[in-house]
Amino acid sequence: MTDASIALNRFGLGARPDDAPPGDARRWLVDQFDRYEPRVSGAPTAAAAAQALADYQQARQAVRAEQGGARPGQRRRAAMAEQAPAMEEGAAMAPTNRRPAGPRQVAGEDAQPMSDTERAAVAMRRQGREFYTQSVGLRMNAALATPTPFVERLVHFWANHFAVSADGMRVVGLAGPFEFEAIRPHVLGRFRDMLFAVERHPAMLMYLDQAQSVGPNSPLAQVAAARAARGQGQGRKPGLNENLAREIMELHTLGVRTGYSQGDVTEFARAMTGWTVAGLGRGGGRMAGTDGRPGDFVFAPRLHEPGARTIMGRGFAQDGQAQAAAVLDMLAAHPATARHIATKLVRHFVADDPPAAAVARVEAAFLQSGGDLPTIYRALIASPEAWATQPAKFKTPWEWSVSTLRALGLREFGTPQTVGLLQQLGQPTWRPGSPAGWDDTAPSWAGPDAIMRRVEAAERFATRANQQIDPRARAAQLFPGSASAATTQAIARAESPSQGLALLLVSPDFMRR
Repeated sequence: MTDASIALNRFGLGARPDDAPPGDARRWLVDQFDRYEPRVSGAPTAAAAAQALADYQQARQAVRAEQGGARPGQRRRAAMAEQAPAMEEGAAMAPTNRRPAGPRQVAGEDAQPMSDTERAAVAMRRQGREFYTQSVGLRMNAALATPTPFVERLVHFWANHFAVSADGMRVVGLAGPFEFEAIRPHVLGRFRDMLFAVERHPAMLMYLDQAQSVGPNSPLAQVAAARAARGQGQGRKPGLNENLAREIMELHTLGVRTGYSQGDVTEFARAMTGWTVAGLGRGGGRMAGTDGRPGDFVFAPRLHEPGARTIMGRGFAQDGQAQAAAVLDMLAAHPATARHIATKLVRHFVADDPPAAAVARVEAAFLQSGGDLPTIYRALIASPEAWATQPAKFKTPWEWSVSTLRALGLREFGTPQTVGLLQQLGQPTWRPGSPAGWDDTAPSWAGPDAIMRRVEAAERFATRANQQIDPRARAAQLFPGSASAATTQAIARAESPSQGLALLLVSPDFMRR
């Protein structure tokens, strides 16, 4: 690969036929910092998605008395309507012969009418899917049209680093706004600022159940204990939830096995009690004593565990919200965080097995700059290992899809088609299997079945191009000065331009970067 090809394909999102090869590849990457536009026009907001979810919760509370006296079958169907994966009924997903059981498809109960709670849950899921699919389409079109593909790739990297999942009804409508509001505006700022934006966003607070976390000795817990002693307690008891604290330390900052203990996780979780979401947290904010627009980050003193904390050998005597904020500040600047972030960046941009010299260079930039992200990116660009002439990374389904559509010259792609394509290829947008996000190494994506799915998609794209693209000329545009002899020969032997184009899209040149 030439430097121009590396800049376009390894650092960028894949070349477009109208892209002029950059004369100074490194300068072309850095110059994008001044031209990046974080705003995505028409993007759904967390406020709108949270309001829809708050409306559902209010409707559910309004009929709770009815549900308490409903027949067991009705209660089961209401629970199914709420708990079923939020994307299961998405008509825009990849074709499938499997239809999930809906709330009316319970054996022996088909004739029973839906309750108000069931109808509210179905409406909420539909609204969430609309927010989700709209956001996926906007994300794809931003990647196709962006004049700053390196920065756009960094947005995708950070959204996967701070992963949330749209699989649940509470998060499906918030996943897109999470990237648009917490990641994009901070991708050229400081790591600390992005960290705070991410951990305070309703998508993260709801996904990892932080909005429900209650300190064991908090005012709310004491009230609940007193009520239980009088025999008045009903429903689930309030309790501490460690999910967010654990993932912040293990995934977002320090990394695994970096000197913290389970006791540190628990103490951090206690410090974070009270970090919740207006209108969506415990009791919709009523029990927590909070007010505000649904979806807004709020601190609820009634949920907070009182007292000083000791975490990783350091004391935190701050009161209220400031206590967890001080812990986050410590984690954002910790040397282990610098190494963890450097390792992930180098793995993403350079090789599955990150070269130690490149990691050390990026790590030093993180520590010396106090987490200034452009400085960190410049250190990555300056690493000789990043400019190795042999492709070392295998494209994920998302990367392959974006680079394919850019290679075809598209600047827009239909939203249902985008959702379905990523589902078919095995990497549905914002739907990883865990808070660790999607894997970033070849073994997860280079299996025979996964390759065959790309071949099928490439054949469909080539057929739709309707012989309008000369694959030999296109290969020269996509890989300036570096199209391999094997790929060029395979295209030349193709029986038609469509077949040649399909071969190009699944060639080793195109599948790797």
